[in-house]
Amino acid sequence: MSSSAEDALLDQIGPALSRLRRRTPATSRDVSRNLVLNVVADAPGEMTVGGLAAEMGVVQPVASRTVAACIADGLLRRAASQADGRRTVLELTEHGEAERARFAAEQRAAFEGITAGWSPEERTQFARLLVRYTTDAGAWSRHRAEKER
Repeated sequence: MSSSAEDALLDQIGPALSRLRRRTPATSRDVSRNLVLNVVADAPGEMTVGGLAAEMGVVQPVASRTVAACIADGLLRRAASQADGRRTVLELTEHGEAERARFAAEQRAAFEGITAGWSPEERTQFARLLVRYTTDAGAWSRHRAEKER
């Protein structure tokens, strides 16, 4: 691939990711709840509202409102930190775990429908690279946030 063709392809990444997000088969409420549940579940340690805000790239009041809605829906609960009892952390409830599993099943079904014409090798390779990309993007974002402090 020529350098200009490669540049043109790489320039399409941002718009492609934007289109991908817009085509998620869920309501905007489900998308934000899914994001919150995944951030809390995937946290390497305890997750606070402030940590959630930083991970989501939103201001604390936005994260607080989203957390309050998730608590009201029975998806999250507040608990005392095991490391520092003065801090409040977020935990998934059983209902939150079930919703997270439901979202994952819907997303897998969408992925399988979208890639129905792909070979099994293409599907697996894309899935592996997409998971790697999101893992690396999370690490990159945390590194940037630490540098800005």
